[in-house]
Amino acid sequence: MESPRIVATAARIVRDLGIAEEIAQDALVAALEEWPRTGVPERPGAWLTATAKHRAVDLVRRRETYARKLAEVGRALTEESYDPEPSGPGDIDDDVLRLIFTACHPVLSAGARVALTLRLVGGLRTDEVARALLVPEATVAARITRAKRTLAKAGVEFEVPYGEERAARLGSVLEVVYLIFNEGYAATSGDDLLRPGLCEDGLRLARVLAALAPGEGEAQGLVALLELQASRTAARTGPGGRPVLLADQDRRRWDRLLVRRGFAALERAGDPRGYGPYALQAAIAACHARAASYEETDWSLIAALYGRLGAVAPSPVVELNRAVAVSRAEGPAAALPLVDALAADPSLARYHLLPSVRGDLLARLGRPAEARAEFVRAADLTRNASERALLLGRADAAEPGGRGLPGGS
Repeated sequence: MESPRIVATAARIVRDLGIAEEIAQDALVAALEEWPRTGVPERPGAWLTATAKHRAVDLVRRRETYARKLAEVGRALTEESYDPEPSGPGDIDDDVLRLIFTACHPVLSAGARVALTLRLVGGLRTDEVARALLVPEATVAARITRAKRTLAKAGVEFEVPYGEERAARLGSVLEVVYLIFNEGYAATSGDDLLRPGLCEDGLRLARVLAALAPGEGEAQGLVALLELQASRTAARTGPGGRPVLLADQDRRRWDRLLVRRGFAALERAGDPRGYGPYALQAAIAACHARAASYEETDWSLIAALYGRLGAVAPSPVVELNRAVAVSRAEGPAAALPLVDALAADPSLARYHLLPSVRGDLLARLGRPAEARAEFVRAADLTRNASERALLLGRADAAEPGGRGLPGGS
């Protein structure tokens, strides 16, 4: 949980992401060695950050270029606070945001930017990053290694860019913040459906970015999307952390303050005819938030919005979600061919929501044996224990009328 802040603090001092990650690991090892003897400190995160900072300072002092680095680092060598940027309305006093903008430097490929930032800022393991990006784990590992080397070789500064350079990197930063939140909203692996810390970090960063770029429609669209998604958090799990499908959620437990914030941000996103991918997804989430019940949801509008989303940001996952909306608007028979057409897409070969959706459609079409097989297959593919239990439960009770949705909580 503390890793991103520790890495960011160390990177601010040593100006090298690879070395900063090693220093963060050293701080965690130090805690494992010392805390069993002295007890866990009252503020463990601050202890870890201070330890990493001291080690980073020691490393700088040992370098031959110590005098130059000392001038760059300034007060960070002796004081707990550090603000290397000039104060101003466009400034970001946040080490984690600096880390994101550095990892999203244009010297890296788009895929490398996302993979590196999810690893360093999101705290995701390599296999979780691969799952989030729908690419092989070996590919992600290679991207991360090359990205660190490239940044070090290019001498990229640990800073927030300004003007045109900031605008050029904003798209990558928005994508990373979205993926961080999404991993917290529906955890790739582990026992729990949610990773609240990642959701909170993602939402906080989105709010900062929206304030930083008030005229950027996609920044406003992203914060609208995350506010609306976060509003459902309390209703998404039941006793024991068991997932609750969207159709079965008690909408009285949705956070109306977050819903209002989401609506307001969507208004700031500009003309709906010019919505980008995040604003379109926020518009879809707004359809759910406006509906008094699952049955009253405007599925025809949602299907149309997914159609627009697929035109501006083509993705097999978007098409899968559009098929779900079509199934609600026009019936499962209309959606099954759309889902079957996605089966040949290699990026969905191990995507558990594809057989989950297919199982739902087959159950509603009165084909319970086939539905059960699809739910079992989906359970075998997921690495999240809560989702696996839900899918196996649906397999055991497969029957017409099932209501599973991709991301349907």
